[in-house]
Formats: sequence, structure tokens, C-alpha cells
Amino acid sequence: MAHYSAELEHKRLSIPLDRVDADGTFSGYASLFGKVDLGKDQVQAGAFRQALLKRPAADIRMLFQHDPAEPIGTWIEVCEDHKGLFVRGRIVQESRKAKEVLALMRGGAVDGLSIGFRTKRSRTDRKTGIRTILEADLWEISVVTFPMLPQARVTQIKAASGKTAARRLPSIRQFERWLTQDAGLTRSEARTIIGKGFAALASRRDAAGTSTANFADRIRSAAQTLKANRT
Repeated sequence: MAHYSAELEHKRLSIPLDRVDADGTFSGYASLFGKVDLGKDQVQAGAFRQALLKRPAADIRMLFQHDPAEPIGTWIEVCEDHKGLFVRGRIVQESRKAKEVLALMRGGAVDGLSIGFRTKRSRTDRKTGIRTILEADLWEISVVTFPMLPQARVTQIKAASGKTAARRLPSIRQFERWLTQDAGLTRSEARTIIGKGFAALASRRDAAGTSTANFADRIRSAAQTLKANRT
């Protein structure tokens, strides 16, 4: 079992979990094309095409934390689109471990997705050190706690009726994560906004003799990106 895990590379991704069906069905992106992760890798569009032609979704394992001893469900759909590697799967609630993971997902404690794969073709930019993965053999996709690519997470969990749940306001933890990861704020700045609002942070920066213009631009840009991704 350990040998199996060691042979594979892992790339984790994070996109906020906000909605899981009563039967444990959920969806999200396990990889996003052109996004550089914390390991200085990026995946090129089409990298999974050949793997998906020979290996259907049901043959790609759904694991928890890349542990082959802990399968937690099955993938119903795995496909490339213009954005990345879209996945839809179902947690098997008859399994005690899977049921625990589902509860953690619904509570927002676990929402990362990560791929287990072997690189078949790649190129590395000598100046930046960024490796572009051109072709990858996909073996498994895991639900994980900490993603390598902060944008790769579960994005949809349906309500008990089977219909997509109404959009909810983000939790404080999700809002802080958005402010730090997408808007580029420090944790201290994010917590100031959450606790006291933008005006309080602006006043603090003005008192220190620093401009808030760039900060406001980052917030505005991140908000536009978030809005575009939801439409």
C-alpha cells in the first residue's frame, strides 16, 4: 500500500465548499489549468485527456488524504473543461470513515481536493523554475484538508431535496481565507476587516502614513474575479 502512494505525485487544490447532496453527492475542481501551485507546478489544458480516454471515472479512486487504505466513495464524472479538471462524486455513507468525512465536509472542516498522478510529459522554465505538466496519468482524487493549489476545493453540495441549496453567506473562516488568498491581505488585515470593517483598516494605515489605494484595488480585483467565477 505504501509503495502505491510513494509512486504517485500529489497536487492538492482548494475551492470553497458551500453545498453535498443528501446521498453524499458533491462536485468541484480537482485541478485548475494554468494556476501555479505551492510546489511551482502548473497543469496545461489537455494534460489529462489521454488518461481519461483509457480510464473512466469509476476506475479513478476516491480516497481520503491519499490513503489507499481509506476509500470513501466513487467518482461519477471526471472531465476536462475550459477551467480545469471537473469532478462529481458520491461519498459512500455506509462506510464509517466516509460518513465521518462527509460530516466534516458539511461542517466546512475539510474541503480540499487533490490529485494522485504520474507525470508523463512536462517542461520546466529555467528562469522561473515553474514546471508545466503537459501529460499526466491520473490514478486517484482525494478529499484532503490542506490543498497544494489553494483554489482547488469542493464547490457544490446539494440539499436534501436534490436541488442546489440557496446561496449562503460565507463563514468567518471562509471570508478570512478569501481575503488572504484571493485579495492578498495579511491575516492581521483580514481580521481587522472582519472585526471592524474596511474603514478601520484604512484609518490604521492612514495613521501610519501608508496608502490604502493599492489595498482597495486588490479587494476590488479579487471581488471581480469572484463574481466572474460565479456567473
